[in-house]
Amino acid sequence: MINRRNFLRNTSLLAAGSLVAGNVGQVKAVNLPARSELKAAKNFGLQIYSLTVRRGEDFTSDVPGGLKKVAAMGYSTLELAGYNSQGRIGAVPMAEFKKYADDAGLKIVSTHVGMSNSLYNKDSMEQAKEFWKRAIDHHAAIGCKYILQPGEPPMRSTEDVAVVGEIFNEAGKIAKAAGMTFGFHNHSGEFMRVVPGGTEKLPLQGRRVPDSKIIFDAMIEATDPELVVFELDVYWAVMGLSDPVEYMKKYPNRIRILHIKDRAVLGESGFMNFQKIFEVAYENNLSDFFVELEGYSGGSQFEGVQGCAEYLMKAPFVK
Repeated sequence: MINRRNFLRNTSLLAAGSLVAGNVGQVKAVNLPARSELKAAKNFGLQIYSLTVRRGEDFTSDVPGGLKKVAAMGYSTLELAGYNSQGRIGAVPMAEFKKYADDAGLKIVSTHVGMSNSLYNKDSMEQAKEFWKRAIDHHAAIGCKYILQPGEPPMRSTEDVAVVGEIFNEAGKIAKAAGMTFGFHNHSGEFMRVVPGGTEKLPLQGRRVPDSKIIFDAMIEATDPELVVFELDVYWAVMGLSDPVEYMKKYPNRIRILHIKDRAVLGESGFMNFQKIFEVAYENNLSDFFVELEGYSGGSQFEGVQGCAEYLMKAPFVK
């Protein structure tokens, strides 16, 4: 059995291009100019969960000011989180949130909306469709392009994956009719395996089990390419003992969005080969990239988010 530590030491995968040694300096809080004054503006966005993951931060108390800080760091787009069925992002009405983003010069491109796991079954299909219709209508009203399910629905067998795929296809139809695109955002668990009639997910590595499928691959097979896309979180793919570059090459027409993430601030862990990831992303004509920062302990979330932006602004391989 291969554990994560041994996986990250695996030289064959290092050569494949997803893991590489490297490091950047500690994050320092500095005053950045307005985005319009940046010498080399680049195209990358921020998942706003990065600023709400830690309670007590000041983003939610001053959303307009917080978004202006984000824009000044070099971010140009946003991916939302915190949607509720009343049409709010956190405590802020969505139309108001869009105005704050517009005023900051940020474009809302994508959103994460999680449907309750209890609705991921055939008996709840109509309720699931009602949920996605409401959420899609709210986001279409503010010009959002993508609506993504970010949490893993319950999938312990290939039959479970088929049901999830059916629900995703229905959500995709609703999104397409509203001028949006429906998709799914992975974590590490989708790189485990399932089997027909299974009751538990199986490890990715180790002894091969007959008729088993990797959940991520099975989800792609179970969904209509005209209706459902995938947002690959490159960090969680690695944590799932998989190669994000390999997956991007395998599914260039299905993986249309990326979460650019590291253990903390981008580039500091030394095992994410962002250069290769961006190279293949551009080869695949991807244009939507969102930074997500979780579990940062080096200072405020704003400082961590700023450190990620500085890394991308300085990286010669980011356009």
